[in-house]
Amino acid sequence: MARHFIILTVLLFASASAFAARVGGIPGGWTPIKNLQNDRHVAEIADYAVSEYDSRSGAKLKLVKVVKGETQVVAGTNYRLVLEVTDGSKTQDYQAVVWEKTWEHFKNLTSFTPLH
Repeated sequence: MARHFIILTVLLFASASAFAARVGGIPGGWTPIKNLQNDRHVAEIADYAVSEYDSRSGAKLKLVKVVKGETQVVAGTNYRLVLEVTDGSKTQDYQAVVWEKTWEHFKNLTSFTPLH
């Protein structure tokens, strides 16, 4: 049991370290996402944020584009994204925060707030 815990700890640390190196992040701090427009995973997180917000609120928003993005390494990764969305008649920016733990296949929309 202890051996499995050590192996899991090493794998999690290696995954977090590799991710931090990829985005240039420091655990706990927010770091801009490099190559924001070309990162497929960021697009998946953005799509998840909008569809989860729609599901929870009954809204019918559609993602137009990701305007800005940052990550924060925690027990997993927080994504703080500025998203341009439309309801079909007007376009507005929202800030979405999504917490993800890839090794558990877990995502949670923490906040989705309009920007003025």
